[in-house]
Amino acid sequence: MSELPSERGAEVGRRIGVGLMFGLWRPRVLGAWKVPVTGPVIFAVNHSHNIDGPMVMGVAPRPTHFLIKKEAFVGPLDPFLTGIGQLKVDRHTTDRKAITRALGVLEAGGVLGIFPEGTRGEGDFASLRAGLAYFAVRSGAAIVPVAVLGSTERRGRLFKALPPLRSRVDVVFGDPFEAGDGSGRRTRKALDEATERIQKHLASHLEHARRLTGRAADDGPRRDA
Repeated sequence: MSELPSERGAEVGRRIGVGLMFGLWRPRVLGAWKVPVTGPVIFAVNHSHNIDGPMVMGVAPRPTHFLIKKEAFVGPLDPFLTGIGQLKVDRHTTDRKAITRALGVLEAGGVLGIFPEGTRGEGDFASLRAGLAYFAVRSGAAIVPVAVLGSTERRGRLFKALPPLRSRVDVVFGDPFEAGDGSGRRTRKALDEATERIQKHLASHLEHARRLTGRAADDGPRRDA
């Protein structure tokens, strides 16, 4: 098996994230107590802004290994992301090394972070790739839906690509659930059915998170702060 990403490194990454996220913005974290204290867990995170991953990494109660597109591992970011236990994945092919290492994280009882939409978009879980279902069914790990809201509401004055400094970003953790039907099947049909179940759970959580936080159906048009 490929060498597993460092659990200690992921904890270092979590501590760095705590400092940065709470230093630059005002995260409001809801439902973190729902995350299982031990055992394999998959964070299924909506993705509408580049800070979503670091935000979850910083506020989550457990160190997280995110699957991150290989294009992000450039220059000094490559050894840094690797050092804090993050997983490089080639989205344009079946990246068997990344798959093996991600399954290894779950087999070791760790936390795997996934953006199930595959790429940054509306962040509404409207279109899911099959990867999340595969990892969940194959490993038996519980899925915890995570909604990040507010990261695209406004653009900052100094840094247009980031939310305004000290603005509020909500991170809402949902109830853990199982993706499989209990049969243990890993057929294409079983994965398609699991993907459908997952999408319903994630969409329901996102709707709940919006009501809970008072956020609109979307974060509204981006505007300068």
